[in-house]
Amino acid sequence: MVKPDILLFIWFFCMFTFLETNLEEQDFIKLLINGNQTAFSQLIDEFQQKVFGTCISFVPNKEDAEDIVQEVFLEVFKSISKFKGDSKLSTWIYKIATNKCLEFIRKKNSKKRFAFMQTILGNEIPVDKTSYFTEINHPGIILENKEKSDIIFKVINTLPENQRVVFTLAKIDGKSYQEIVEITGKSLSSVESIMFRAKKTLQEKLENFYKSEN
Repeated sequence: MVKPDILLFIWFFCMFTFLETNLEEQDFIKLLINGNQTAFSQLIDEFQQKVFGTCISFVPNKEDAEDIVQEVFLEVFKSISKFKGDSKLSTWIYKIATNKCLEFIRKKNSKKRFAFMQTILGNEIPVDKTSYFTEINHPGIILENKEKSDIIFKVINTLPENQRVVFTLAKIDGKSYQEIVEITGKSLSSVESIMFRAKKTLQEKLENFYKSEN
């Protein structure tokens, strides 16, 4: 049986640690808002690889993911003064990274639709043949070969956006449901429901794909 005074000590210790950490982050954010270059360098050192991990989960091509990472930090630098502290700084950064990846995918899909319409109308234009499904280099992905990984990511890209976001953050980027709740602003029950639908939809699409191939 743990003594009440021990429990009280543990509670005070946890609260002190939480407040100390929170104050440290607030001080760090103030330095960022004031344009402190050392703070910005520290931010990049701490988050560069983490943000890259998120970006390559959505856009599994190394060069494209690296470009998006640069856009993410540019956005962070431009918008840090608007950060209200409603969430952790890391959550805010991951939210920016997710949105930048979605913007990239929308633009890619839009270009493909435009090129397709140009071809139909008899005014063919050079099509960008690069694909953001060409290089799979992420610790959360273990697939037998590149062909299968291409198929998986192409099918994921056909999911409704909310399903794609939740599935990618959870299954590829390895974030917990609680982190996804904080990044997306959705409730836990909503995230769980979306995840269930995403897995079901993905399974159906893959089954249909392989049936059509046979």
